[in-house]
Amino acid sequence: MKTKGPKLFTSMKGYTTKQLTKDIVAGILVAIIAFPLSVALAISSGMSPETGLYSAIIGGFFVSAFGGSKVNIGGVTAATVMTVFTIIEEFGLAGLAVASVIAGLILILLGILKAGVLLRYIPRTITLGFTAGIAMGIFSGQLKSFFGLSMGAIPVKVLDKFAAYAKVITTIDIPTLAIGLLAMVVLIILPKFLPKVPNSLAAILVTTPVVLLLKAKGIEVATIKSVYGELPSHFPIPKLPEFSWQLIVDVFPSAVTLAILIAIVSLLACVVTDGLMGERHDSNQELIGEGIANIFCGIFGAAPVAGAVARASNSVKSGGRTPIAGIVHSIVVTIILLCMMPLAGYIPMPTLAAILILVAYNMSNWREFVYMAKHAPKSDFTVLIITFITGVVFDLLTAVEVGVFLSAILFLGRMTNVTSIRRWTNLKDDEQYRARHPEYKEIPKHTLVYEIEGPIFFATVDNLIEQIVWKDTTRVVIVRMRNVSTLDITAIRALENLLTLCQKKQVTLVFSHALKQPYDVMKKSKFVDKVGAEHFLPNIDAALEHAEAIVVEEKRRRMEAEQK
Repeated sequence: MKTKGPKLFTSMKGYTTKQLTKDIVAGILVAIIAFPLSVALAISSGMSPETGLYSAIIGGFFVSAFGGSKVNIGGVTAATVMTVFTIIEEFGLAGLAVASVIAGLILILLGILKAGVLLRYIPRTITLGFTAGIAMGIFSGQLKSFFGLSMGAIPVKVLDKFAAYAKVITTIDIPTLAIGLLAMVVLIILPKFLPKVPNSLAAILVTTPVVLLLKAKGIEVATIKSVYGELPSHFPIPKLPEFSWQLIVDVFPSAVTLAILIAIVSLLACVVTDGLMGERHDSNQELIGEGIANIFCGIFGAAPVAGAVARASNSVKSGGRTPIAGIVHSIVVTIILLCMMPLAGYIPMPTLAAILILVAYNMSNWREFVYMAKHAPKSDFTVLIITFITGVVFDLLTAVEVGVFLSAILFLGRMTNVTSIRRWTNLKDDEQYRARHPEYKEIPKHTLVYEIEGPIFFATVDNLIEQIVWKDTTRVVIVRMRNVSTLDITAIRALENLLTLCQKKQVTLVFSHALKQPYDVMKKSKFVDKVGAEHFLPNIDAALEHAEAIVVEEKRRRMEAEQK
């Protein structure tokens, strides 16, 4: 796909005041949705609450300004929470800033190399598996705040978290749990009656006054302010990360994981909004936009960003059709940061935990798990489960690597069944068969015809070539290749072995109807020269005539030799 530049510039052609109004309204609504989610996801990532807003402001602006989608909106997302949390635990905020910049550079490089289209080929089983692993990580990280457990820092690994919770299960705080349950009720019930009202904002507006009333009666429930202190209400100050060669080396694998997650999540968000709008995004330009956004997020100390499905889809449903909506969203979040941030300190921690538990539930895609368990091949479901378990027990990059490896092995196994070879049978004496099959070709004497169907490559070639056998009287073997779409260098080696055997037995090897890719590979490897270009025929009729001529000529020479 050829990158045509940011969608912001191409969207301005024919832009009207009416659409500007719709984009502004959509941007305001998305900002209202983004505010609580940005704060909650930043806290879950191990960062301070305001960094989530910095991400919406900085990342949201650059994704909209330089991205390849008209409506994708950037911000901190659930998909990167566990990776960011792990980076901070291992390398601190300085390490996260460096990782964000490196991830941004990787994304830009992927976009320049036109690699955006390749991410479409990641199997659904893998995306489901690692997304469910992310959901489990988010869910496990919220139980402390939801139940009000008395414990120290939350461990990084999912299984370690549950083990730590089990030790302090008796310290559940009833008022905290009650607020969390009240928030959960609002989050679940409200959309059924008021679908256009942001349920996360509604949960905050309902539970925050209740917590203030409880505090007046001497009952304490943790809030953002009580945990993190006064929140800053100023625009983030840019600061170059403290790069060191050792830190770059140490954080690089995590940065790669971060870049992969951002790329996959962002392009999936683009696919969703394409379906809503009937549009097509530029995946390579989107990667470039996400890269630029994450470089600036690293400079401004914000959490890494990716395209957010919830924000983008809500923008489309609210009338947003251009990147202006995403830019307006960034401006409105900036106003919230500067004017309303002190009020955000009163938001209850169990409410934010409830919001993220629901996010994790929606990310789990458990219905698709059930569907695949019932209907998908066992091998596909196995890849799904192993990817999920690997993501939970180890990390997300390992989960993707294991999933891709297993999928590749299964693909190769399936391809061996797709490719086959069939020997033609000479039924010239069966008049009834010939009447039913007018396409029947009569095979000359001392000639065998083998037809290969499917690609010939390293996973299919061994058993395939071994099936070509002949009698002592055979003088010509025709290999018909009209259904061979691709051929690799391993197949060339096997064909060379076949040619060697033919030459030893004084059998002429003839090829019929070789398509462009296979023929180009054979020509480039000098295999055509070894066989002889005259033995490559355009169709089976020409190949059969050529074989008959070879047999006749060989018979003539043998008779002349006998007469001498």
